[in-house]
Amino acid sequence: MTNTENTTNESCCTVKCDIPLNQEYWDAQYKANATGWDLGQASPPLMSYINIIGDKNLRILIPGAGNAYEADYLLNKGFNHITIIDIAPTVVDVLKKKYAGNPNIQIILGDFFELAETYDLIIEQTFFCALPPYLRQSYVWKMHQLLSPQGKLAGLLFNRTFEKSPPFGGSLEEYQLLFKDAFLFEQLQPCANSIEPRQGSELFVEFAKNNQVTVQLYTFQGMHCSSCKEKITGLYQSIPGVKNVSFSSDYQHVIIVSEFPIELSLLQSTVSYDAAYHIAPVM
Repeated sequence: MTNTENTTNESCCTVKCDIPLNQEYWDAQYKANATGWDLGQASPPLMSYINIIGDKNLRILIPGAGNAYEADYLLNKGFNHITIIDIAPTVVDVLKKKYAGNPNIQIILGDFFELAETYDLIIEQTFFCALPPYLRQSYVWKMHQLLSPQGKLAGLLFNRTFEKSPPFGGSLEEYQLLFKDAFLFEQLQPCANSIEPRQGSELFVEFAKNNQVTVQLYTFQGMHCSSCKEKITGLYQSIPGVKNVSFSSDYQHVIIVSEFPIELSLLQSTVSYDAAYHIAPVM
């Protein structure tokens, strides 16, 4: 597919978007050549960022890599520890053939949330926006887990909404609250060199892992409304040591960033006024 055919249309839906955004869904997009997010080249802002990285031995991960143009660019620049993961077998088969015998790159067919390695740099390029919004707290938690002590998350996030999704949009204010305290914000600003169709709608982010905090994801049962969410968020934030509390949009997960691990018994007792509420850590 060519760059000119796709950069004006971010929509990727060839099937109804209310179906689960699972492996079958994304593989269908590649089989139908319905990849409107595909630039046909590495993103200019990411190329500029890669150009100033001096350490070619960094362990780099690109989740939801798709056709992996950034991986091509990294290889051409001499980087030698690149991992790319995608959930769609069709595109992964193409990449495995393309990079067969290249020791500098590893191709994984699988679920990002099941990765267990650590990386020095994770590149974000249309992965976050492809996830259902209720997974955003899980994304923050997993990114914090996967990064080495000096690791960074860098790339692009949309600063706009979409009438049809995926992609799912967001805003600077949302990202500030979502990533607060789990990461140190080195860059979170409008992108100056986006491709023309995306100009004014992208933010460039560079987040350093905050090693001075505990970041834990929990399942939460029994909550069904925004007013309850606001009350429980306030209660948890009042616990000594807690720095940030963020519930998922479906109320079923909460990420708690704290100066030290918080006892589960305290988290449960804090919401014990309602017998329906139950909190448990995601392992």
